[in-house]
Amino acid sequence: MKHVVFKDRIKLYARAGNGGNGCVSFRREKFIPRGGPDGGDGGHGGSVILRCDVNEDSLLPLYYQPHQKAKNAQQGMGANCHGRNSDDCIVKVAPGTVVTEVETGEFVGELLTDGEELVVCKGGHGGLGNTRFKSSTNQTPRQSSEGTLGEDKVFWLELKLMADVGLVGYPNAGKSTLLGCLTHAHPKIAPYPFTTINPIVGTMEYANFSRLKIADIPGLIDGAHEGVGLGHQFLRHIERSRFIIFVLDMAGTDERSPTDDFLHLKEELRLHMEELSCTPYLVVANKMDSPDAAENLREFKKRTDEAIYEISAELGEGLEPVKEHLYKHFFETRKVAEETALENAGD
Repeated sequence: MKHVVFKDRIKLYARAGNGGNGCVSFRREKFIPRGGPDGGDGGHGGSVILRCDVNEDSLLPLYYQPHQKAKNAQQGMGANCHGRNSDDCIVKVAPGTVVTEVETGEFVGELLTDGEELVVCKGGHGGLGNTRFKSSTNQTPRQSSEGTLGEDKVFWLELKLMADVGLVGYPNAGKSTLLGCLTHAHPKIAPYPFTTINPIVGTMEYANFSRLKIADIPGLIDGAHEGVGLGHQFLRHIERSRFIIFVLDMAGTDERSPTDDFLHLKEELRLHMEELSCTPYLVVANKMDSPDAAENLREFKKRTDEAIYEISAELGEGLEPVKEHLYKHFFETRKVAEETALENAGD
């Protein structure tokens, strides 16, 4: 049996609880004849609620438990006793989860911040007891109302990882090795393509305890935006990355041109989502310890105007300038922007 370690798209079957029926009852006590109606209302059914939890990083738990149901409420009782309301069914999901209704294809919502909630199925309302129907012309009402049914729907849950930086590159470019060097993550590393079959997120920490989340996106190939290859299903994870690192195999493994790889990767991202063309990025030339790397780097500089960082992720060389670039972009630039905003507000 195949062991599933990551799920970023699952179908959720949600059913809210039904409301309790109202009660028909009359007060009957010694020495109190004709006490009148005292039937209580039914309780309200529980709703199915998705709650964003930063401790979740996959939809795997819901893959194994796709049916989520809230309990039905209690019926009303005599002596004007209200039926007990049912508890809501709280379903924890990872930040970046997008919810779409299967039947209509309608976008329901997305959960981005910790503790944020989204009601996907509302519980039914409780019915009215016969006390509610008492009037001057109807002193002994024998009617009540039934509780309404809770909603029953099916949803697609799609996870788009929330990462500060996304590593993008062709298979076997060294993204997993780079992630392992920059963070405490331990991705699978092997000398063959498509070693990484699931997105992996690691946290890079600086000396002042500033942190960045970095995601290793499985290798893309030409035509990925049209569903070609393994990486097409993970393109969605790049959408939420605030910064992109293009990892190029400067050794030219598999007789590929690193320059063509870079141009094709940029085009694949643009074709998937036009907005990705505006995402800040940097380019790293990996495997610079290889014999053919220097010649391929010269070709890259001739054909593009891109600044490029020369590294060897396997040897751990050239990483500090990359870290410094990221720190300046995420922390120093933001600090200057905040100070400028405060000065303008003061004026």
